[in-house]
Amino acid sequence: MNESPVLVPGARRRAFDVRSAAVTAVLPVVIAALLVVALAVGEYPLTVLDVLGALMGTTDGLAPTVVLDWRLPRAAAAVAFGAALGVAGAIFQTVARNPLASPDVIGLAHGSFTGMIVALLFLGGSWPLLIGGSLLGGVVTALAVAVLTARDGFQSFRFIVIGIGVSAMLAAVNSWLLLRAELETALFAAAWGAGSLNTVSADTAWPAIVCIAVLLLAVPVVSRSMRQLELGDDVARSTGVSVGRVRIVLIGIAVALVSVVTAIAGPVAFIALSAPQIARRLVGSAGIPLVASALTGGMLLLGADIVAQHVIPLTVPVGVVTVVVGGGYLVWLLAREMRRAS
Repeated sequence: MNESPVLVPGARRRAFDVRSAAVTAVLPVVIAALLVVALAVGEYPLTVLDVLGALMGTTDGLAPTVVLDWRLPRAAAAVAFGAALGVAGAIFQTVARNPLASPDVIGLAHGSFTGMIVALLFLGGSWPLLIGGSLLGGVVTALAVAVLTARDGFQSFRFIVIGIGVSAMLAAVNSWLLLRAELETALFAAAWGAGSLNTVSADTAWPAIVCIAVLLLAVPVVSRSMRQLELGDDVARSTGVSVGRVRIVLIGIAVALVSVVTAIAGPVAFIALSAPQIARRLVGSAGIPLVASALTGGMLLLGADIVAQHVIPLTVPVGVVTVVVGGGYLVWLLAREMRRAS
């Protein structure tokens, strides 16, 4: 009788590399297919050939305007924003070594939204001011959570609990600010606060995508040190990693990514929480893969936006869809973590 083959470490590594490469190759194909759907469906339906022709510049008539001017900025923003949130979630979950650590759970999304509301209500609300206010709000929230958890550190469960409390307080502050605002401004900001791509246009989408691209290009510079952090602070220090400095840089990048997304689309919930964990399970790795997290986040947000626009009878903000799906995922994840802790 033949015995089952025993995988040696090298064989395991090769199997992991093949699986990781397969996932990294398949996810862009899925995103491309969703992009075609997002560009084709709507009040003015187009065929796949119309969409491809408009993208390649070989189609005349109204199709290029519909695809390039009306639908492409929103679809591209969905992919870029989802990728940004996926990477931000991956960074926080790696630094905290906790699958519950994500910008929306620990309050950074609400903090960024608070900064954006303040800029909108009191500083005029231009796009650079909204970005700056959102970034400042996220940074202040991150510092507040860090100070409150300084004794136990980022790896403690107390970090998550305090983050949830800060998030709830900021949500209350945001509601108070909106109640004091003029009706038109309050309605606009409230719709924004649900997490929406409805207001995305070429003027806001492309500069935000450029900002996200620059931030994502900075991630590989510290990705090796980030992998060392997954092994623990002591091991990371023994390999020459400046733990405190790397952690600050990583959190700064994550806060900036969340702030850019929040300034344009509002606090889109649960993408940052779920995308890294889904990517980790797809790849089958012990750590959280950054590229797969970015691709998974882009796929999830684009798919959710298609559902929000075209599947649900009443058009709703994309954040409503991500909350429904992500809320169920969070309940499952909490139950799983409690079983592991018991």
